[in-house]
Amino acid sequence: MNLRQRAERRVDAKIEFQENLYKYIIVNVIIAIICLLFMKSFWLLFIVMFFWGFDVLDKFFKAYSIKDHREEMIEKELSKMGE
Repeated sequence: MNLRQRAERRVDAKIEFQENLYKYIIVNVIIAIICLLFMKSFWLLFIVMFFWGFDVLDKFFKAYSIKDHREEMIEKELSKMGE
């Protein structure tokens, strides 16, 4: 896999995470308002936040993995050594 393909894959993962996070926040705010106005309890909000939160965390770790950060640090160090 060449460098451009790796960069595209990482950018796509970051965009997917950001889109999912924005949707997560918007939907949870809407559910919180509905729960506050009509249900007088927040059990539905907590259930959605809990299970969808796992998906958001999964996408976060895929987008900003330590492995990729390690590779960046190695490449940076190699470029310093080559100077």
